[in-house]
Amino acid sequence: MIYLIFVCGLAFYLAWNLGANDVANAMGTSVGSKAITLGQALAIAGILEFVGAVGFGRQVVNTLTQGVVDTQAFVNNPQTLSLGMIAALMACGLWLQIATWQGWPVASSHATVGALAGFGVMALGTSAVRWSVLGWISLSWLLTPVVSGAIAALFYRIIDQGILRQSYPVDSLTEWIPWLSVSLVSVFGLIVLPQMIHPLQGFLQNHWQWRFPEQDLAIALAGSAALALTIWSWQQLHPALFSLSDQAAVEKQLATFQVCSACFVAFAHGSNDVGNAVAPLVVIIAIYTTQSIPLSGASVPLWILALGGVGIVAGLAISGKRVMVTVGENIIPLQPSSGFCAELAAATTILLASRWGLPVSTTHALVGGVVGIGLTQGAKSIQLGTLRQIGGAWLVTLPVSIGLGAFLFSSLQFLTSRLMH
Repeated sequence: MIYLIFVCGLAFYLAWNLGANDVANAMGTSVGSKAITLGQALAIAGILEFVGAVGFGRQVVNTLTQGVVDTQAFVNNPQTLSLGMIAALMACGLWLQIATWQGWPVASSHATVGALAGFGVMALGTSAVRWSVLGWISLSWLLTPVVSGAIAALFYRIIDQGILRQSYPVDSLTEWIPWLSVSLVSVFGLIVLPQMIHPLQGFLQNHWQWRFPEQDLAIALAGSAALALTIWSWQQLHPALFSLSDQAAVEKQLATFQVCSACFVAFAHGSNDVGNAVAPLVVIIAIYTTQSIPLSGASVPLWILALGGVGIVAGLAISGKRVMVTVGENIIPLQPSSGFCAELAAATTILLASRWGLPVSTTHALVGGVVGIGLTQGAKSIQLGTLRQIGGAWLVTLPVSIGLGAFLFSSLQFLTSRLMH
């Protein structure tokens, strides 16, 4: 029992530091653009991070537990694999805590994958690591900021030319609101909702014998949400409330859309990054329970996802402010219009990656989106000093986590052998 409490505590420690560091990715741009306050950001992100972790986090957990390290190589020595997973939890948590103290928004997926690879090489040599899977994951890290930046730049160009630069921006926004609502809701409805409505479909069928194809039900719910958001937004832009040339009215209304997009980023972050916190714990619990290696992939109990979700929420609520400022205020000056585009692009990129089971970097996605908008506005708007600090932190995260994973695994192995003798 003490052993289980210890490893669960390590997973919670990692989740805490992950939340404290990555909170900037979920809500930093909304706070930076003054769309919401810090307290509101923490409350919204806390709820949606947890829901995303519990409802949509299994696929990434499966990729990390089955893909990076070849568990079959440890079939004759499962306890070595357990020690390695403990070392991975410790290495990731330690590096994220150091980065948070410095205000560096680093990629937790880099740290997790690096720590797993580090202990694998130290335990059984290079053959223990599935380098093809690691290469595919690394490619996704490189593509994430590029894809997110391109999407954000496209979104911002459309809003800038179609609304902000028009003679009557509020009138133009009125025409664009249905399209903005559809693009916003479709990110959630067409990417996430099909995975989330399976319990709803079962409930309707069991209690009322209603049968709907899951995709049709998802589209119907998303369409209803888009229509409701459109009607509500039109009501907020009644001509009696604002002058048709009032730029502030446009930004005020786009702040509402930004809050919605920030909610999707928080949900996406929970669905993707909970795997970084609990994937090693899944393997440890499986080995402890069965005394063998889960060759076909370990099941992911709901309570483990919940543990990771609670840890993320606690970390971001108590220790997340420092990193939030870096992304939300120190890259480019943000308005609700630009913050909305960055967050929607990041959410789209992250959620697509989650559907494919890729543990991409939320940091890369959002920073890429912000930089993409900065390039659209003009390169002079980007604070290059902040970007250099972020880039440096990204570059050292993988080698540092590999080294920490290898060192901590060797230390644990040495201590275990001494205790056994």
